Amino acid sequence: MIRLESLVTLLYRATSALALASALGLGGCGGGASSTGSAPPSPPSKFLGCSSGGASSVSSTPVPAPTFFVLAANDGVSGIELWKTDGTGTGTVLVKDINANPGASSFPGEGGTLFPSEFVFFNGAWFFSADDGVSGPELWKSDGTAAGTVRVKDINPSPGAGSSPKGFTVFNNALYFSASDGGTGAELWRTDGTEVGTLRVKDIAPGLGSVVGILPPAGFTVFNNALYFSADDGVNGRELWKSDGTEGGTVQVKDINADPGASSSPRGFTVFNSLLYFSADDGTTGCELWKTDGTAGGTALVKDINPAADSSPSGFKVFGNALYFSADDGVTGIELWTSDGTEGGTLRVKDINPGPGGSDPFRFTEFGSVLYFSADDGVTGPELWRTDGTEGGTVRVKDINPRTGSLVSELTVFGAALYFSADDDVSGPELWKSDGTEAGTVRVKDINPTSGDGSAPNALTVFNNALYFSANDGVTGRELWKTDGTDAGTMQVKDLCPGSCSGLPFLVILSVRNEALRSTKH
Repeated sequence: MIRLESLVTLLYRATSALALASALGLGGCGGGASSTGSAPPSPPSKFLGCSSGGASSVSSTPVPAPTFFVLAANDGVSGIELWKTDGTGTGTVLVKDINANPGASSFPGEGGTLFPSEFVFFNGAWFFSADDGVSGPELWKSDGTAAGTVRVKDINPSPGAGSSPKGFTVFNNALYFSASDGGTGAELWRTDGTEVGTLRVKDIAPGLGSVVGILPPAGFTVFNNALYFSADDGVNGRELWKSDGTEGGTVQVKDINADPGASSSPRGFTVFNSLLYFSADDGTTGCELWKTDGTAGGTALVKDINPAADSSPSGFKVFGNALYFSADDGVTGIELWTSDGTEGGTLRVKDINPGPGGSDPFRFTEFGSVLYFSADDGVTGPELWRTDGTEGGTVRVKDINPRTGSLVSELTVFGAALYFSADDDVSGPELWKSDGTEAGTVRVKDINPTSGDGSAPNALTVFNNALYFSANDGVTGRELWKTDGTDAGTMQVKDLCPGSCSGLPFLVILSVRNEALRSTKH
């Protein structure tokens, strides 16, 4: 049997991360909102974000800085359980064996499940979904101690069923998420951190409607003193909704696709210039760029970028005074686009891959007043690119892998450099950094020195003046690492699972990812 990490590594080398995201059902207009699920999770900003809405899921409540972060890890004895770290080996410890059944795990990650969980810091504790082996996946919280790690509420009381809470988003001093109580299906819930204060906000798809054939609410994004998301009421299909936290104030904004039972499937919610932008399909123009001010009348198509089919805009990123994204106009393929919110001001920045092929730009990350991303010009393969918003200022930074493309991913700003994973066709996928110049784009360290194998670093996360990530050195398996940006300062934090076994699932979540975004107000 091929191990998950081997499979994903093969996929990593065989295709771009955008294609991998699509393979995992994370891109495109159909099938719901941008949540993992990015903003995510459009390709998610990170595979390991704390929030289902990626960079767009912004909290209206300032978030106190945690002194440690939590993660799902495996010591080879307890299974995949809750751990915490302060960045030191001695300070990296098991918090609690939530599922104490022999060989069982409280988090998924084995048996083909890719994503362990979500973690959100709220009211002085980390909230997450976990399975204690009795109640099924339910809402838990932890203050970093075994005694302070408790189930908040057994939302679905059926033994072992679980409510599967997800999409955790802080809004107006409460934590919102989707969950299924077993009777009304997956609906919008909120909690103040107590059992009695954990309540369903509204049964959007009344009765058993959301139990069968209807996906849960998703894409939770704070905008204009309300929580926006996509939901299906069982009548109008999956459309744009908003909530002020009350049952009466949870309403559909607009039935964008008015065909009976059809869905516009809005996703990629991103706040820009006091409006909320997203992709949606009105049933006539296909999947295109939309915007809303929160009213039905103020919810409108920005531009029909692809008149013949879907332009499928995704990867929305606010940069400067414009919104950047990838889209397909039906002529040049998927390329880099920008919008000022008007039809006339929605333009392609550059045809990076001339002709109909498309460059598939994604992973938009601002660094040093420039927007960086991965793109394929059709000659060098997927490499690191940058733009200042002009055609002439949109250039490749470096051809890291002259043969097939370096498959740049995990773009993360730390200190005075942009860090990422890349494959130079010699060392395999390793940790790299760039100051924005060709000469200043270098490998940080060959963590796995076996020729061509690579350590495949992911989950790049800034915490306490260091950059943390997971990597496989070829000897101790996939474990927790950190770097100060130098070869000598790049080291394993702890061999969580002693020996050659891996202490971290391949697509692990490090809890502090994007927490800073939660405390930012648009």
